[in-house]
Amino acid sequence: MSKNPILKPFLKWAGGKRQLLSEIKKYIPKNYNKYYEVFIGGGALLFDLQPQQSIINDSNKELINCYQVIRDKSDELIKDLGKHINNESYFYNLRDLDRQKKKYSQLSDVEKASRIIYLNKTCFNGLFRVNSQGQFNVPFGKYKNPDIVNSVVIKAVSKYFNENQIEILNNDFEVALKTAKKNDFIYLDPPYDPISETASFTGYDVNGFNKKEQERLKKVVDELNKRGCKVLISNSSTEFITNLYCDYSIITVSAIRAINSKGHKRGKVNEILIKNYE
Repeated sequence: MSKNPILKPFLKWAGGKRQLLSEIKKYIPKNYNKYYEVFIGGGALLFDLQPQQSIINDSNKELINCYQVIRDKSDELIKDLGKHINNESYFYNLRDLDRQKKKYSQLSDVEKASRIIYLNKTCFNGLFRVNSQGQFNVPFGKYKNPDIVNSVVIKAVSKYFNENQIEILNNDFEVALKTAKKNDFIYLDPPYDPISETASFTGYDVNGFNKKEQERLKKVVDELNKRGCKVLISNSSTEFITNLYCDYSIITVSAIRAINSKGHKRGKVNEILIKNYE
């Protein structure tokens, strides 16, 4: 099947993999059956590989709603996106809807997806981040002409989902991986282990992904390894993670991180890829 070059993420995501794609692709197994990505985020690798059979998942309900709406109601979504205006007071009114439970609950799935895409395109640094109450908390970005309605990409993603066997789940990662079998390929891109105490960025999911969760993920990886699945994991190059996965193959890669609010803290950082196959 020929790849669609238009297919790409419709959201900018913290920890998104666009910059690292060329490195990651060097280590993709040549042959596999079904593709699993259970921390889907912006989906950069999915949209690059374009597998015909896949299970994608995220514990973030808002994010998964966007994927489902693009699959099922792309025309309605494009129409709804067209109503938004790039204006500071409009931005904050829309952003604050998740602080008003009754008003927010009255939004349709399409309006919820439209809101998230609009906020993502117009907020500072194009970032999806929520606070501990699960409320979107990124300030207005003051961009002149943000690309709010990228109908070409939305249509391409919708077409891809509908022409292939892509299952979209909103589960815990362990639940989403229960059906993985021998020779399936699993790419895991969990929230990274923080490089320092102040670097803890678990801000796009209320659940927070701490060291206990990293250890639980490692147990799941061991189980997948026993089943004969091919597993590739991205994480930060910390002593904790390298010790945790010392029984697997670890590759150091250099990533450019552009999503720090302090400009001098953006730049190259070492990340690691962990794999269980040759």
